[in-house]
Formats: sequence, C-alpha cells, structure tokens
Amino acid sequence: MAMPRKRSVIQPVVAVSAALLHEGRVLMIRRRRPPNAGMLALPGGRVEPGESLLAAAARELQEETAIAAEPLHVMTAVEDRQYDDDGRLLSHYVIVVVRCRWVGGTAVASDDASEIHWFDAGTVNDGAPVCASARIIANQLLDAENAAMMIR
Repeated sequence: MAMPRKRSVIQPVVAVSAALLHEGRVLMIRRRRPPNAGMLALPGGRVEPGESLLAAAARELQEETAIAAEPLHVMTAVEDRQYDDDGRLLSHYVIVVVRCRWVGGTAVASDDASEIHWFDAGTVNDGAPVCASARIIANQLLDAENAAMMIR
C-alpha cells in the first residue's frame, strides 16, 4: 500500500522588486520563472540570507538587466500568493519594492528576465500583460515624475 505523500508546508518568502524610473520611463522585464512567469514585472527576486533589502534590489536589478542603480528607499510591500486549481497554496511571496536611481549600464535581459521593456505614461496602461502590482507602482512613479516636471 502506497503511503500518501505529505504536502510540504509553504512558508512566505521575502523578495524585492527594483522600481527604476529613467528618462521618464519605468523599467520592466518579462519574467521567465514563477511567480508570474511570462508576465511583465519590475525586476527583482529573493533576498539572500544576511542581505539588506536595498542591497538585494540593486543586486537583482544588476543580475536581471545589467543596469547599475543606487537603491534609495522602500516604497511599499506587496504580497503574491499563487494557488492551484483546487485552491491549495503553491507559493507566498512578500515583495518589498525599492525605489532605485539609475547609475549606468545598458539594459540586457539575463537571469530571470527574457525581455526588457521601458514604459512611459502612454504605454504602461495599454493592455500589455503587466502584473497588477507592477502596473500600480509604475503609474505611481510616472505620476510623481510628471508632477515634478510641472513644478520645474
């Protein structure tokens, strides 16, 4: 008689996303792997043990896009929970979004990124397959940039 497989316990995973605005456009990548495989999202990934949130955001951005950036501050945190067809939890990520300032480099997709995309205010809402939380954050960055331009 076969023993039933014991289901592993899903634990929340701490991850970061790098929110980078450069020349009036927000950087996004098309993700190769779950969560949100095939979707456009902010670059990011898991925080390594002992690594600060800001350092993790800069590292993940560099690994996925070859762009060097200065991490500035935490913007927000979002949760991503994935479920199977029966409603069982598959994964649970707590994603801390870090605002970054472009320092240098030319964007090249690598690691978990299969494509690089730059979105401006006119294209971020055009129906592209962007993760909901990434679309909200991109709009916040672009709105703040547009407000700053009006003040200048």
